[in-house]
Amino acid sequence: MKLVKLLANLGYGSRKQVTQLFRTGQVTDATGDVLYADDQVAHPDIRIDGEPLDPPAGLTLMLHKPTGVTCSAKDPGRIVYDLLPPRYRLRSPLLSMVGRLDRDTSGLLLLTDDGALLHRIVSPKSRLAKVYEATLAQDLRGNEAAVFASGTLQLESEHTPLAPAQLDVVDPRRARLTLTEGRYHQVRRMFAAVGNHVEALHRSRIGGLELGPLPPGQWRQLDEEDLQRLFGG
Repeated sequence: MKLVKLLANLGYGSRKQVTQLFRTGQVTDATGDVLYADDQVAHPDIRIDGEPLDPPAGLTLMLHKPTGVTCSAKDPGRIVYDLLPPRYRLRSPLLSMVGRLDRDTSGLLLLTDDGALLHRIVSPKSRLAKVYEATLAQDLRGNEAAVFASGTLQLESEHTPLAPAQLDVVDPRRARLTLTEGRYHQVRRMFAAVGNHVEALHRSRIGGLELGPLPPGQWRQLDEEDLQRLFGG
């Protein structure tokens, strides 16, 4: 791939803007020699203003989404892409969110430009477990775990019962819920169905991948070991 196309695909600008980077000598190799648009150079050896290039296509990120941030490309308020380098929203292929968390839910969110990986993660066949930590408005009654595990709970306006889900009680008003499907606002609607209200919700795990100590608003790139852990959990 020609360098001008590579840099445009990574979000460094339009073809015209990237061409200007070459004209001003801002694109160099690792030794500082100026590069030209038609040069063939390995990705790790390319620099712009002395800085290494952003990761190539095949990028997958783990992000700790804070509350108040919307999983959307366009919204009047703060969006997930505001937490990333500005170029990342201009990449081609597109860096897409793998599923969504609502504005008032925090926690683990994955983003990738690998379409095959995205479909593998969200496919019902993968049955990747997602773990949510819920803080509730009222004390648990004691029968919620059995109801959620029954495989017979049907949400309002839906015609198919939910798959069995595992509920672990942390204390009377906090619970950990493990799901293998992802319906619209599912956790909140499940607790509403048993007469409770979710005051705070946080996703801590997808598959075998834990959010861990990553601070709110921060992100990191996933490597092959992380992806193996994702599908191995």
